[in-house]
Amino acid sequence: MNWIVALSLIIFAICTLLIVTNLVSLPKLGDERAIYIKMRAQSYTFVVVIGILLLEIIESIYVTTWTNSHYKGMKPFSLLVTISVIYLISLLLSKRKYGG
Repeated sequence: MNWIVALSLIIFAICTLLIVTNLVSLPKLGDERAIYIKMRAQSYTFVVVIGILLLEIIESIYVTTWTNSHYKGMKPFSLLVTISVIYLISLLLSKRKYGG
């Protein structure tokens, strides 16, 4: 189990570093484009996170209503890693598409 936590920490650290690197390189593109690229990446990530949370709500309703077990909840660190990976991918795609 420890190697899973270590792998998650490594993925999170790499994603954080790449996100910071991409955000630092954005001001070179101009104010309007940099703002637009960040806004696109943030809005796409927000939509995906809302979708994940809705799926978790549906899962909790299903587990508590139709099974004899209890809902165990979300793991916050895995959600954080997922959000950072989604934001990194959407930031890279938006930068490639609108960055020139």
